[in-house]
Amino acid sequence: MSAVPTDRVGFESDGETLVGTVYRPAQRGLRPGIVVTGSWTTVKEQKAATYARRMAEAGFVALAFDFTGFGESGGRPRQLESPARKIGDIHSAISFLARHPLVDPGRIGALGICASSGYTAVNAADDSRVRSLALIAPWLHDAALVQEIYGGADEVRRKTELGLAALAAYENGADARYVPAVSTTDSEAAMFGPFDYYLDEKRGAVPSWDNRFAVMSWPQWLTFDPHPAAARIKAPTVLVHSRDGAIPHGAELFHSALTGPKRLIWTSGTQFDFYDQDAKVDEAAGIAARHFAKTLA
Repeated sequence: MSAVPTDRVGFESDGETLVGTVYRPAQRGLRPGIVVTGSWTTVKEQKAATYARRMAEAGFVALAFDFTGFGESGGRPRQLESPARKIGDIHSAISFLARHPLVDPGRIGALGICASSGYTAVNAADDSRVRSLALIAPWLHDAALVQEIYGGADEVRRKTELGLAALAAYENGADARYVPAVSTTDSEAAMFGPFDYYLDEKRGAVPSWDNRFAVMSWPQWLTFDPHPAAARIKAPTVLVHSRDGAIPHGAELFHSALTGPKRLIWTSGTQFDFYDQDAKVDEAAGIAARHFAKTLA
């Protein structure tokens, strides 16, 4: 892997300072810019960094950043999985990249991985500055898929009630309530099971990632539905997924609703393979880079 120059940067989003890393390509002159975002509970040093580096190697100026309340960025409550807040952060990241001295503001794309695919897509639906879109291993749920994934209507209702109670307590001055983001022993964790990527220090268990999930996140996360945005997206869009990845049916539904130029490319591998396995990342990032090169020419 070639060395990629990086710059630590900061920018504002709804009154908070977000911290990011700009990955610079070897090519000189104004270049296309790509905002790269990772999965839910993410920090910039995880999969966003992995793909941003690949984008820079392919000739793009790439930005990975910590969302509000995560990693080095400001904002409270911490580890709040708020789709609305994260969509706003992506919009602010686009604004920052459009002003960057190395970036051609007329050639900006967005690359979302896993859960942030939905956030990235919703922003792109209403942000004409996003001229091209790539969604890698996209997690794109709707109400029906939420019930299927999270144990049925009763369990979704229980999680929602827990979240609403945690939010009410927080608004009344209590500390935010947390559960593990990932656990093999605590069934209340946001992700309960052997999710090795997040538990392995050689993979996603990086020091900057807090293994916490704000319980008040549940209502926002469980009711988030990016699918209505698909029909409003005009930017050329490529989705890269696997039948063995997370909720491939969601990717099919979203792709079918897109009205602009679109492609859905099926590859192999598990969801976590897309996060950090070199061969899988090279394949997916290569597809995205070729898509951006063509659509941001």
